Amino acid sequence: MFVPHHYREPNGTWMVDVLRGNPLALMLSNGPEDGEPFATHLPVIPDPEMGGEWSEDLSGGLLLGHMNRANPHWKSLEDGTPVLVIFTGPHAYISPTVYEVTPAAPTWNFTSVHAHGVLHKITGMEPTLDVVKATVRAFEADFGTGWDMEQSQNYFRQIAPAVGAFRISITKADGMFKLSQEQKPEVRDRVVQSFAERDSARHRATAKLMTQLP
Repeated sequence: MFVPHHYREPNGTWMVDVLRGNPLALMLSNGPEDGEPFATHLPVIPDPEMGGEWSEDLSGGLLLGHMNRANPHWKSLEDGTPVLVIFTGPHAYISPTVYEVTPAAPTWNFTSVHAHGVLHKITGMEPTLDVVKATVRAFEADFGTGWDMEQSQNYFRQIAPAVGAFRISITKADGMFKLSQEQKPEVRDRVVQSFAERDSARHRATAKLMTQLP
């Protein structure tokens, strides 16, 4: 991903926040030699068993995910397959009227993380269930209502044979945080105010992130 220097994140923790806050990722890998690439939207979380701190470019980090085994994408994957996992964070359109200057052009503020890595399939009932349960715990903690999965363990075991679980070892990641850094402070302030006043949670999240820029 091409990232102009002024749109790079202040530090690697910004990329980790996008991973955790926007776990419905798009995973891509090469298709057959004479075919198209594979792309699948799926839930991806940081591996809770990962020890140590995240590096600046997230290299050495571990991700967990799963998809339907009936998906042709799953059948194309092998241990060691290079993959690209894309996480999309807060984003919002900017109308030139917000700038209150002429000339001007419309644009889109957005945040995205491209994590490159190597995929390893996880086999066996218990290890697959571990990935599913880790995903449930992560999502219930961050987005849910504290649902207790204990009463659904038998159901999990029924559907587990159709679940393809995997772990990704990150080799590097690029973060794009295009948040009006090239604009004058007063113009950026108007953009933030415009986003913050919208009913859209996506706009308000973008405004909040802009206020956190150093």
